This record gives sequence, C-alpha cells and structure tokens, in this order.
Amino acid sequence: MSASGGVLVADLNAGVDAEPGIEPEVEQDDRIRLALTEDVDAGFVVLFESYQRLVFSTALRVSGRWADAEDLTADAFLRAYRALRDYSPERLVTLRPRAWLVTILLNGWRNRQRSAARRPTAPLEAAGEPVDPKADVAGTVADRETGAEVAALLAQLPHAQRVAVVLRHMSELSIAEIAEVLGSPEGTVKSHISRGLARLRELRVQRDGGVR
Repeated sequence: MSASGGVLVADLNAGVDAEPGIEPEVEQDDRIRLALTEDVDAGFVVLFESYQRLVFSTALRVSGRWADAEDLTADAFLRAYRALRDYSPERLVTLRPRAWLVTILLNGWRNRQRSAARRPTAPLEAAGEPVDPKADVAGTVADRETGAEVAALLAQLPHAQRVAVVLRHMSELSIAEIAEVLGSPEGTVKSHISRGLARLRELRVQRDGGVR
C-alpha cells in the first residue's frame, strides 16, 4: 500500500477505528543494522534506499509543502549520516532505523517551524509521492488524487493528532514505533490516532455536504 493515503482513506470509508494490520519492518531494519555494523558508508546507502520514500512521504504530509518536504528529507538524511559516523558498534546494533529516521525528520520539522513561523503553510493540492519509474501509471495518478484529498483534511487536525495519524496510517509505523518517536505512552498514541480519525471523518462528512 502506498504511503500516499490509501490505508487512511480506506479506514475513513469503512468508518472504523481499528488499527490496520501493519507490522514493523523488522527484517528490513535487521538488514540495515547489519550493513551499518559492517560498513557505515555502505550501510547508509542501504538505509537511504530503504526509507527515502517513507521519510519524504512523512515530510510531505506533516509540512504540507513539496519544497519543504524535499529540504526536510535531505536534512534528515544528512543529520542521520553525521550521527551514524559517530555511533559505536554497540549503538548501531540497538538502532531502530525506521523510528530513528522519523524522529530526526520530525525534530527538523519542528525546528523549521520555530525559525520560519512567518511563512504560511500552503495546501497540498497538487502534490503526490515521488514517482517510482517501475510504478503502475494508473496507480500513481490515483495516489496523487488521494494525496490531495487527504492533505486538505489533515491540515485541519490538531498537531498531535495529525502527526500520529500520518505516522500510523500513511507512514505505517507501529504503535510502539510512534510512541518512541513522539516520546509518549502507547495509550496516548492510540488516543491521538482514534480522535484524529474520528475528526477526519467528521471533516469529510462536512466537506461532502453531510452525506455519509
């Protein structure tokens, strides 16, 4: 499932609060950890290739601007590489790459918000995911249409709910990973997600003129 919002829209259509059947990509993180412990530079390439799309998708949904998402993604990977160069082998073995990368990204986004609060966030009307040359063209078009719809709804959520919903239903992180990223108890994360989904459904009904 693309991170552009297909999982989220399906849940909104179904009208349920149940979490999607998403499991952490444990094997991929294991492969990245192994590569990093053998050679940081080569391991970083594996990290980048594995999670470039995830990081960009998350940046796009939380920032609401394509250009900002590109800058945030580049900055996140640069910061990640610099940190990895200083990590001991013991630290690399315990690293949870996916959650760690998203944490770096969100920290960068918060810093950008503080330093550039005067710049308004534009709606994500025409933005979509980075195009994969091997992707189905029809699927890519559908992703872009879905992305515009979801972005308009997400922009109206409170900050905590927006981030939690994006990380769970679009970036497909587990509850445990989101709790680690946000530094919040898992119960709080679940509450943000549940309330965020409920609010999104309300907003969608309002947008559609009260038609469910």
